[in-house]
Amino acid sequence: MAYLPLKDEGEISQCDFKVKKMADGDGKLVRRKIIRIDELLCNGCGSCIIACSEGAIKLTDGKARVVSDAFCDGLGACIGECPTGALTIEVREAKAFDEEAARANLSQSKSHQEESAKDKTSTIQSMPISQCNAAFHKASGEGPQRHMRPLDESSQLCSWPIQMRLAHTDAPYFKDARLLIAADCSAFASTSISEFIKGRVVLIGCPKLDESPPFLEKLIEILRCNDIREITVLHMEVPCCSNLVWLVSQAIKESGKDIPLQKFICMINGSTAKE
Repeated sequence: MAYLPLKDEGEISQCDFKVKKMADGDGKLVRRKIIRIDELLCNGCGSCIIACSEGAIKLTDGKARVVSDAFCDGLGACIGECPTGALTIEVREAKAFDEEAARANLSQSKSHQEESAKDKTSTIQSMPISQCNAAFHKASGEGPQRHMRPLDESSQLCSWPIQMRLAHTDAPYFKDARLLIAADCSAFASTSISEFIKGRVVLIGCPKLDESPPFLEKLIEILRCNDIREITVLHMEVPCCSNLVWLVSQAIKESGKDIPLQKFICMINGSTAKE
């Protein structure tokens, strides 16, 4: 398995140098579970990067690679998100998982991404959606189109993935789309869920279990980067689910766009009503 090499000490900042030292650790190895990436199967879609909460995986040369064993907890949350089966868990000698080092690496990566985004926005001012990644994906052959698969004719779904945290903000199916933003449980409770899905791009989440800030930030970016025709919200009647309406309303407001919004509530008995 190949690893993403960290920069030479002379090329990195003091913050980067600290993270590199933490990743190197004390050199001691322990026998434990660790993620293995088959580069022959990896298509560079990046889904595993989104799923890894420790920031242990990065793309280099179009392939996903583990930055450092010290950043990988070996739990395998990323495995189910890989569309090609390139990720597995193996047991071998590796550096012990260092939670503090993983947090420092994640913080550093976020700072670098923010700086990179600012640079791209300032240097490519002619792009109408400079804050999005569509043009860069098209130029490099990366992005959501790399692993899109046609859905069966019997399915009402017209897009994938549908989890908000996994959705690509510049996916082509968002162009001129009608959105259905639904609570996870509504698909199991509503007897008319197919009617809600039909003709709409679906995004789902749980306003109680999902972290609100990332959910809100992702939705704001989707709305800003695409011409959305309308949004339908379907939430459960339980109190904890009502926050979904607030999140969507806030996202519309912060996107600066005037997007029609309709709200439906799903009862536990399966019936639905317009609010």
